[in-house]
Amino acid sequence: MGADMSITGKTYWRGFRDGAPFILVIAPFGLLFGVVAAEAGFNLLETMSMTVLVIAGAAQFAAVQMLTDNAPVVVIVLTGLAINLRMAMYSASLTPHLGKAPFWQRGFIAYFMVDQAYGVSIVKFEVEPEMPVPQKVAYYFGVISPIAPMWYGFTLLGALAGSAIPEEYALDFAIPITFLAMVAPALRSLPHVAAAVVSVVVSLALSWMPYNLWLMIAAVLAMMTGAWIEKRLEARA
Repeated sequence: MGADMSITGKTYWRGFRDGAPFILVIAPFGLLFGVVAAEAGFNLLETMSMTVLVIAGAAQFAAVQMLTDNAPVVVIVLTGLAINLRMAMYSASLTPHLGKAPFWQRGFIAYFMVDQAYGVSIVKFEVEPEMPVPQKVAYYFGVISPIAPMWYGFTLLGALAGSAIPEEYALDFAIPITFLAMVAPALRSLPHVAAAVVSVVVSLALSWMPYNLWLMIAAVLAMMTGAWIEKRLEARA
């Protein structure tokens, strides 16, 4: 029993080390959201409530921008759902690895389902599929441990600082870097690459649409493309 706990502990810290580099982009990402929310008129409670309850940076940025533009509530909700549809795909791919974990653990895993935690964990689980479920759970929580506190803390700092941070610091660089760091290693199969290409092409072609509606269309078409190609490949195999 003691040996198992020791191995699980080591696995947790291995996950912590693998997730730690994302602090370099999560910190400015959270700081930027806090600033944007403050400038949009959100008070500290509203900003932190969204950050803690939603914990989805891209969807939060989109929601704040659309609220600022007085977009209809229905459009805001649908946009948030479209942006976060990828979480359903994340959950499906993690189920074979974490689906047998206790219910309360799966509840926390679902809450902390963010791009970085998924991207790092799924690569590890696919490389080491024989890893026991308790160790996989420990690894997942290890990855998220340095990420979530940074997101909360730097959002708070950004909200408190408000517009005091000069524009020339260009904190918005953190957004594309975060997604590139997560997505690039995952582009290891034809369905993944095809979905990425379709999402980029559709997003650019429909960027003129109001209220970020292109996000919903691009997300749906990309997922459909990836699923269709994956089924075709399975049928051939």
